[in-house]
Amino acid sequence: MPRKLLLPYKSVFSHFRAPRGLHDSLAMNAARSGYRVFSANSTAASTELAKKITERLGAELGKSVVYQETNGETRVEIKESVRGQDIFIIPPFPRDVNTAVMELLIMAYALKTSCARNIIGVIPYFPYSKQSKMRKRGSIVCKLLASMLAKAGLTHIITMDLHQKEIQGFFSFPVDNLRASPFLLQYIQEEIPDYRNAVIVAKSPGAAKRAQSYAERLRLGLAVIHGEAQCTEQDMDDGRHSPPMLKNATVHPGLELPLMMAKEKPPITVVGDVGGRIAIIVDDIIDDVESFVAAAEILKERGAYKIFVMATHGLLSADAPRLIEESSIDEVVVTNTVPHEVQKLQCPKIKTVDISLILSEAIRRIHNGESMAYLFRNITVDD
Repeated sequence: MPRKLLLPYKSVFSHFRAPRGLHDSLAMNAARSGYRVFSANSTAASTELAKKITERLGAELGKSVVYQETNGETRVEIKESVRGQDIFIIPPFPRDVNTAVMELLIMAYALKTSCARNIIGVIPYFPYSKQSKMRKRGSIVCKLLASMLAKAGLTHIITMDLHQKEIQGFFSFPVDNLRASPFLLQYIQEEIPDYRNAVIVAKSPGAAKRAQSYAERLRLGLAVIHGEAQCTEQDMDDGRHSPPMLKNATVHPGLELPLMMAKEKPPITVVGDVGGRIAIIVDDIIDDVESFVAAAEILKERGAYKIFVMATHGLLSADAPRLIEESSIDEVVVTNTVPHEVQKLQCPKIKTVDISLILSEAIRRIHNGESMAYLFRNITVDD
């Protein structure tokens, strides 16, 4: 089978890179075309993705100043007129998540009061997305953030690979949840030698659907790690265990509930053959890398001779670079949805895939009122 047939996305996006005509058509004066692209922070590391997007659009980054007062308050100053224009804000997550959230909210409100026509947030990694389910005496923080963004003035969001696709229901305005899988699949085909001898691995049963989608597109085998080495969100206590049953509690006759057996994880197992193969672990977020390191050790014991980790969002918090460097993982591949240049300097195993192409095309289509369906061609629910 011809190689190009294995990855339909390559042909879908290839014409964005090659022809000069498209880039020339994008290279219009931003003010005259009625849109502006702003970065919600002024530091060089935070504006890197925004600059790549504006270069592809042939536009200039909007003039603004974002800084912290001596008392810690955030101040935003818009240095040009935005009246009647479509404004796209690109915030730098997760440099300092809470500070970045305030910068985004304040900038959106400043643009709203400056009479911008539409305010679209380009938020490739949506913060607090892991707090999207009700936990024991907790709250759904992701829904709170969605309400705050709407109140601040945002009218649309472009994001990528939401941790839970149901998060889109938290918003009162349109959300375009783009996918990074075309770019990661292309990286596997072009940058991993002998990738046909690979097997796609889900490090937990919860990640099996995503792994299956990758395996089917690449015509590769699938393996799932299951057992006591894993700790997923599903294992956390939620409200169903509250309040605890007390032995001497007064219970109305006939209302005694049956006692549930305690959950106990089985011994670690790998469902699927990884012996003598390249193991490619896929997930949406890589932050706390301990579970990935543990999965790599298991795969190494089962005979995998090379181990790759592919994820959309490389948060790589705390001492993640050191743990990756000392682990059995050969390479960690993430996109540039969040800045991680410091982590790359600490660990040469970390590689980056640029996704500014699809974000810039999404901006162009939204501003011109074109359909977004083209960016979702051949995308499945499990991607």
